Amino acid sequence: MIREIIVVEGRDDERAVRAAVDAEIIATHGFGISAATFSRIEKAAESRGIIIFTDPDHAGEQIRKRLEKRFPDAKHAFLPREEAEKAGDIGIENASPESIREALGKARASVLQDAAEFTQADLYRYGLAGEEGSAERRDKLGKALGIGYGNAGTFLRRLNHYGITREEFEKHGQALFPYSG
Repeated sequence: MIREIIVVEGRDDERAVRAAVDAEIIATHGFGISAATFSRIEKAAESRGIIIFTDPDHAGEQIRKRLEKRFPDAKHAFLPREEAEKAGDIGIENASPESIREALGKARASVLQDAAEFTQADLYRYGLAGEEGSAERRDKLGKALGIGYGNAGTFLRRLNHYGITREEFEKHGQALFPYSG
């Protein structure tokens, strides 16, 4: 059983997560989160903690940002986009139980103050920005680190925001693709 309460977007996501893990789940029912739902999430955050687990699309990111602003101590789980896509539809409800378990197993808390461990120069140095194939490399590394995909700016923010260490970055990066770092 997962200790924290998992916050997802909708009923279909809730069903998929429930099929993958033994956990308590709260659905936001989209961006228009009701006062009653916010109250449930607040009680969950105070009592057991929460894991924000939204769809890997624009709407999911907007909901994640809204929740993170209100619940800065929440953990975050990211599902790779390709594991959440089925017939053009993107959502947690499309993912396999194994993918859901893996994403939840890599859930990370935000650090109190963003570290300055990584800079834009690191992204260029390791081929994660500014060259052909950078997006694919960020996607693979984001999946391995459990921080999801993002454009170069988002990826850099997540590296620092979720406390990724240089050692962890290097270990996963070297395992996925050789770079000249």
